[in-house]
Amino acid sequence: MIFKQYYLQSLSHASYLIGDKESHIAAIVDPQRDIDQYLADLDHHHLTLRYIFLTHFHADFVAGHLELHHRTSAGIYLGAQAKANYVFHPIRHGYEIEFGSTRLKILETPGHTPEGISIVVYDLKEDLERPKAILTGDTLFVGDVGRPDLLASFGVDSHMLAGQLYDSLHHHILTHPPQTKIFPAHGAGSLCGKHLSDRLSSTLEDEQLTNYALKPMSKQAFIDAVTTDQLEAPAYFSHVAFLNRREHPSLEQILTKAYQPLTVDQVLHEKSAGAQIIDVRAPKDFALGHLCESLNIGLSGKFEIWAGSLLDRETPIILIGDPGQEREAITRLARVGLDQIKGFLNRGMEALVSTPELIQHTHCMTVTHLEEHLMRADRPHLLDVRSPQEWRTRRINESRNIPLQHLSTRLSEIPLDHTVVVYCSSGYRSSIATSLLEHHHYSNIIDLVGGFEEWEEAIVNPSLQSASALQESGGRTPREE
Repeated sequence: MIFKQYYLQSLSHASYLIGDKESHIAAIVDPQRDIDQYLADLDHHHLTLRYIFLTHFHADFVAGHLELHHRTSAGIYLGAQAKANYVFHPIRHGYEIEFGSTRLKILETPGHTPEGISIVVYDLKEDLERPKAILTGDTLFVGDVGRPDLLASFGVDSHMLAGQLYDSLHHHILTHPPQTKIFPAHGAGSLCGKHLSDRLSSTLEDEQLTNYALKPMSKQAFIDAVTTDQLEAPAYFSHVAFLNRREHPSLEQILTKAYQPLTVDQVLHEKSAGAQIIDVRAPKDFALGHLCESLNIGLSGKFEIWAGSLLDRETPIILIGDPGQEREAITRLARVGLDQIKGFLNRGMEALVSTPELIQHTHCMTVTHLEEHLMRADRPHLLDVRSPQEWRTRRINESRNIPLQHLSTRLSEIPLDHTVVVYCSSGYRSSIATSLLEHHHYSNIIDLVGGFEEWEEAIVNPSLQSASALQESGGRTPREE
């Protein structure tokens, strides 16, 4: 058997290829939208793709099931409760597929979503009865279980789904041998759960020992545990889940349409017409000079998540980056359903050399200088754009918390007559926030270089506050850079 896990760090997403060396048939589970790596591996191993599975309608990325289907003619297989406007094979609990010495057995495991499935993988050459692995989708993670609240905006009751999740875990997944390996669809950094580990696989035995949601408890206690303290889901999740249910343009079509080099005049024309100007360079490069009022969302961080959270999917997007970054930026925007890309500034910032009046510089401050300024009578205001959980756990004293995803709707809370120093964990989110405030014509904004991590390392402990209760709970402080 050929078994390969692919991990997309920027979305904390895992997908899988299962190939049979005898029959030369393969299945792919939960593919990402850009599919070239799967096609290359299929070709390398002389495999024919026959089966494409989605364990559920992913909410945090546009899946590549339709891309693969159109390129290979392989069938799409979804849980029997799925509803989609394209042709697919609905598969029920206990459904089995065999090709060569490989067997795939379907478990219907609703809870994260109603149509959720898990896939039990058998290598019949190794063992006819004991599975090699279970692909658990977003039902069971390493360290957590799937959150049941993402469909609340569609009127689906989270407590009902949480009850189904309990049954799926205890009646279908945990009935397998303790040493069975599990491979989930997401890892640490995903917002599909609240305590995801950075380990990419585990065993049922290890999860029962360490996963808070699998500790012995009543069904009601489980429901209470998994429906409380969930992180806020980005607004784009519902749109992405909708796209995964419907036919939509291929990535190749989007790239063809969006890969359009534009002159400075063309970019300025689109800007005046309301286009979103997105600079995808690293924060330090953006700070040194950028097109006035452009928004910095760097490819170096959680680009897809923040682009999906902050950009309007109906408004045209113009990209600015270093030459050669354009295709990556277009692809990564398409992963979260941002397809309205009209082109990019040809030659990047080099095109603006002769027009310095169009260039803006970000005001920055080191942690040493911030410490000095905080001792003055006219000390700056401190704006922490991390998540509320991060801010409650540890923060710079007297800072105000406005999470980045809420900043544009809470501009009235930002003073215009006083210096404001913006910080996050490492400087990625604060660069986004600073550029957003500049876009709204704030001229009193300073970005803290290195963010809270550098402050914590360089400045003495009395300058910090901690929330011991949160630390003692053993929960992972979420990082969203």
